[in-house]
Amino acid sequence: MSLTALPSSPPSDASRPQTAPAHLRTDDVHAWFGAKHVLAGVTLSFEPKEVTALIGPSGCGKSTFLRSLNRMHELVPSALIAGTIELNGVDIYRSRTDLTEIRRRIGMVFQKPNPFPAMTVAENVLSGTKLSGIKVPDKNGLVEQSLQRAGLWNEVKDRLGAPGGALSGGQQQRLCIARSLAVQPEVLLMDEPCSALDPTSTRRIEETIKELSSEVTIVIVTHNMQQAQRVSDQCAFFLATDGEPGHVVESGPTSKLFAEPDDPRTLDYVQGRFG
Repeated sequence: MSLTALPSSPPSDASRPQTAPAHLRTDDVHAWFGAKHVLAGVTLSFEPKEVTALIGPSGCGKSTFLRSLNRMHELVPSALIAGTIELNGVDIYRSRTDLTEIRRRIGMVFQKPNPFPAMTVAENVLSGTKLSGIKVPDKNGLVEQSLQRAGLWNEVKDRLGAPGGALSGGQQQRLCIARSLAVQPEVLLMDEPCSALDPTSTRRIEETIKELSSEVTIVIVTHNMQQAQRVSDQCAFFLATDGEPGHVVESGPTSKLFAEPDDPRTLDYVQGRFG
């Protein structure tokens, strides 16, 4: 299936954001960049109120898969995708749901913190609501609530008018999380959110992830095996070998994958024997 834009429908419910964590399911997902087949046959289920970690060596398709979950994969001109990705039973590639609405409901936090440098802390938090066309009766209340949920309020409550780019790296990442939370997503995708951070900032982000898991379905890509064990409930091990596209070797409860996986390659990877 070619990743062309779907027919748009007016985001009539954008001012009434959903707050319940969602069920996200993929069935036989394949992805290509031009003729290169990078991902094959990925079938996974992401349950509400759980954190799922995607692990595996670099180049096995984890980030490509993550970006496919909110239709960011199609931003690459040569990108193609096939299979089914459903949010609460609705295929996000075949429904008529507005693309902006899909990305509101399935938010993304990137590897490198990317606050808008010319905007203040408060403006950064509210920027997503403007792009999504969400009416906010109490902007101050939403800014405080979002920063509280991201674990940042106490550190910046007296600096809401300061540029977002003036914060530390860890604070900038939590600001980006707050920006995503302000539009009330049901799913939050996180692509190595701590890879550029120091240990203290990493700990704060991990605490935030655990706190948010009761409110938002979370999918995180990480190369840090200790982090996967600390923050995730479920885990999926991706692998690409011998010129074959990336695929899921196995998935299940994190405790099982790290202690008694079904496939010996999983045990080799989590114990650091390769990758």
